[in-house]
Amino acid sequence: MSEIVDLIVVGGGSGGMATARRAAEYGARVVLVEPGRLGGTCVNVGCVPKKVMWNAAELAGAVQEARKYGFDVVRGSHDWAALKAGRDAYVTRLNGIYAANLAKSKVQLVRGFARVVDAHTIEVDGHRIAGKHIVLATGGRPRHPGIPGAELGIDSDGFFELAARPQRVTVIGSGYVGVEFAGVLAALGSEVTVLWRGKTLLGDFDPMLSEATHEGLVGAGATLLPQTMPVALARAAGGGIDVQLGNGRSIAGQDTVIWAIGREPVTDYIDPGVGVTRDARGYIEVDEYQQTSVAGILAIGDVTGRATLTPVAIAAGRRLADRIWGGQAGRKLSYENIPTVLFGHPPLGTVGLTEAEARARFGAAVKCYHSTFVPMYYALTAAKPRTRMKLVTVGPEERIVGLHLAGRGVDEMLQGFAVALRMGATKRDFDDTVAIHPTAAEELVTMR
Repeated sequence: MSEIVDLIVVGGGSGGMATARRAAEYGARVVLVEPGRLGGTCVNVGCVPKKVMWNAAELAGAVQEARKYGFDVVRGSHDWAALKAGRDAYVTRLNGIYAANLAKSKVQLVRGFARVVDAHTIEVDGHRIAGKHIVLATGGRPRHPGIPGAELGIDSDGFFELAARPQRVTVIGSGYVGVEFAGVLAALGSEVTVLWRGKTLLGDFDPMLSEATHEGLVGAGATLLPQTMPVALARAAGGGIDVQLGNGRSIAGQDTVIWAIGREPVTDYIDPGVGVTRDARGYIEVDEYQQTSVAGILAIGDVTGRATLTPVAIAAGRRLADRIWGGQAGRKLSYENIPTVLFGHPPLGTVGLTEAEARARFGAAVKCYHSTFVPMYYALTAAKPRTRMKLVTVGPEERIVGLHLAGRGVDEMLQGFAVALRMGATKRDFDDTVAIHPTAAEELVTMR
């Protein structure tokens, strides 16, 4: 390519594609480089296929609950292979849609591995492409431990390759991935053990959500072993995997061991001489405008380590394009009050500060409101899982600075309340909103 384009995007995940398409809409000449399937982690081995699996796990419970509502149904065996085939076909359709959308936006897609050789140049298969700006959007990959036999385990990518549901599974990790996989497998009938280093699941979440997750996994039959990490994996005589815990302890005969111990940024395609600065964990350092230490090179999404969520990467990329090519000076993403949902059993929703964070910042000005109840969905069922809600408020006006939810349906109700929190809603604003009855969401506007 002889001419200099306006933008080169390295990485065809959700953030990279959003950046490329928004810039192209403003008339920028854009090249996007991606060697693999379009959509990145989220679409191929993350949010999207995970949600399909979670839907299946939810349906497993619904089949049981339907009997109490008068349906003559019996839960039979689950066809994991059929689920995988349908899920994979859906993801393949999305890959095609994303390619079509790039073409529609007149973004040039270049297939291959990019190497960043200077502030304005990349190289793909020996061919150099120059751009006025380069956006790095290469995301991350699963982290593996350095213990003997670690290769006997699989990571989150490997989970989506499983051709059959493993009966005996050990999940190592207590974050999003570990909790979600453990919940899906337990709901579909696997014997699940969860190990993690800390004392509580989801240590960065509000304690109310950690407690709800612990209760939900135990209720699903999972065995939870906090403050426990393996020292080695070994192939068992019967062909399974023994998880060695030290002091002579082990978990024997596991069909699958899943590493869910975090992710690391993909940055090894950047020549050292380019000068892009990374932090102690290897993430690319950026300022509030996604600018790296090298003029002309910007970075978005998981590769920066800032709020590693798909919608965050998309939002950061679009705002970047708005500012540089859309004439919106000062346009940038605020990393405060980012809502997120964890698709566990129960699902969790959270936005804003945890109670501990609020008290550390505002001290005695913090007041919290709580509600715990059994949703009406379970009025006729034998199981009575409880929904938990918490509002964290500050000051005499009781401005809401944190909202935390655990229970059926909270994944769908959080988005609207997140808008209210971002707009500075107070407890009085919630109180003055007429409740929708009978719903679980009405509890958020009727708390006392």
